[in-house]
Amino acid sequence: MQTPHAPITPEDYCGTTYAAKLLGLSVGTIQTLVEKNELQAWKTQGGHRRISMPSIRDYQKKHNMLMSPMDGREHRLRVLLVEDDPVTRDMIRDFCTRSEMPVDCTAMTSGLEALIDLASIHPDVLIADLNMPGIDGFELLKTLKHSSQFQRMTCLVISALSPEEIAAKGGLPEGTLFMAKPVNMQWFNGFFTALIAGRRLEQPTTTV
Repeated sequence: MQTPHAPITPEDYCGTTYAAKLLGLSVGTIQTLVEKNELQAWKTQGGHRRISMPSIRDYQKKHNMLMSPMDGREHRLRVLLVEDDPVTRDMIRDFCTRSEMPVDCTAMTSGLEALIDLASIHPDVLIADLNMPGIDGFELLKTLKHSSQFQRMTCLVISALSPEEIAAKGGLPEGTLFMAKPVNMQWFNGFFTALIAGRRLEQPTTTV
């Protein structure tokens, strides 16, 4: 496994999950490509793998692949879903995949994964569970609160915790939306519809 120079910015690398999404491959295949030195990667002191974004682009060019399955995504709503429960995660991700709305959803199972790839994904919307092993939703939101990117994201928390339980753990950052579990997919449909409509209103109109 090659060890490139440390990246200047987080946009220069991503985690294994997001690399798999970009290339349309499985996580296992990405790991194999790293071991074969077809993708440049290294590990942090904590043992978390980082994959070079330039090496991903080089791989795409070498194999005549589209630059990513999300080409043209500047016109689409980028959603980062952080949920360790597979049923809820698959339900929301499948809804985004099947929807005719311009929505791209990247699903992750932990707050740590999200923090690794946040700069590469540039999500418009963050949907996060609160109770997760390791870095939970509370810590994720607390960390992002100090990031300029947080100010531009729409943050939605989905949780089975009561408002009192959430308050006892320090509450949520101002402006964070909340939906109680179990998730209501009809509500999600309206949620995305409103966000997309709002983005279109914000886009400058061109005159001929």
